[in-house]
Amino acid sequence: MRVNLNVNGEDVTADNVWPGESLLYVLRERLGLPGSKNACEQGECGSCTVYFDGVTACSCMIAAGQAEGREVRTVEGLAEGTGKGGDRTLGVVQEAFVEAGAVQCGFCTPGLLVQTDDLLERTVGAGLGAPGDAEIREALAGNLCRCTGYEKIIDAVHLAAGRRAEEAGSGS
Repeated sequence: MRVNLNVNGEDVTADNVWPGESLLYVLRERLGLPGSKNACEQGECGSCTVYFDGVTACSCMIAAGQAEGREVRTVEGLAEGTGKGGDRTLGVVQEAFVEAGAVQCGFCTPGLLVQTDDLLERTVGAGLGAPGDAEIREALAGNLCRCTGYEKIIDAVHLAAGRRAEEAGSGS
């Protein structure tokens, strides 16, 4: 089967997809986007979280055929602009996670980044202000991390929220 979809703003085609393949498998193995991680294959850990038509979802739980004609944004799609040599640069959320030391083994990081981006779009991006600790914990409840105590992750979300608010205030 052939699946046509838009990934990170680019129309792409995945060929030779078998009906039982997940969107996660297509992204990683057929389209060369290894950012989303394959951990539980049951939609329980959040490591494979992507935007699916603008809503966060576990890509391991989406059949590849369901992605036909749909829009997907992966952790790779969170990068911004272009840097030296045309490379994309880390986005605000990605930079905040690095600076706050919220990245340990990195397995849960892609899902946490996507979920954090979504939270900040729904709060700071909507003019509702920065989320509090309880709102952050609620938003990230579906993302499991075995390396951290989540405190550095929460610190990273606060850092990213502050930077998003600054960007919104400066009009950039």
